[in-house]
Amino acid sequence: MFATLWKIGIKDCKTLRIEDAYSIHRIVYSLFPKLPGENRDFLFADKGFEKGIRKILILSKRMPEKNKFGHMETKEIPESFLESDYYGFEITLNPVKRNGRTETTTPIKGKENLLKWFVEKSPSWGFETVQNSLCVEKVFVKEFRKGFSEEKYTLSSATFKGKLKVINRELFKKSFKEGIGKAKAFGFGLLQIIPLKNQEEK
Repeated sequence: MFATLWKIGIKDCKTLRIEDAYSIHRIVYSLFPKLPGENRDFLFADKGFEKGIRKILILSKRMPEKNKFGHMETKEIPESFLESDYYGFEITLNPVKRNGRTETTTPIKGKENLLKWFVEKSPSWGFETVQNSLCVEKVFVKEFRKGFSEEKYTLSSATFKGKLKVINRELFKKSFKEGIGKAKAFGFGLLQIIPLKNQEEK
């Protein structure tokens, strides 16, 4: 696995026509030409602007192609990175609940409901949240159009931060490598982690 940080200045953002979730989807996908018979093998998260630089974090099974705009740093992730018991984490998700009868989804609303939803779902992702460490922020709705389509797409978005304890190593590795939840093609589901020695480490 490879981790890439792509830093793009304001001028280059204008040249690349980065305006919404779909335009970021478009430029990230351009780094990974589709392989015959293969599904998407990368995830990404838009980290937003900081001091005039837009940062996009990418996790991929293969090296991204170089882009002449911005600055790209890529490092290979050792397998040992996924062997810790505790991690600090951040993840942006599209939190929805599926109706099994109608096969429709509805967004989870309210911070308390979002926290409860995340805690209940965590074991299916291979971990549990460390008590009193979880918080949710940046709760909003992403709106965009795909290409020249007039149809507007809306995706609920929430960023979760905290500490986790691995309870199922294989599930945890799968969650890290393949992403969590829905709308991964539009920058959701990338589990960003930092190994901790124990649950008390900051």
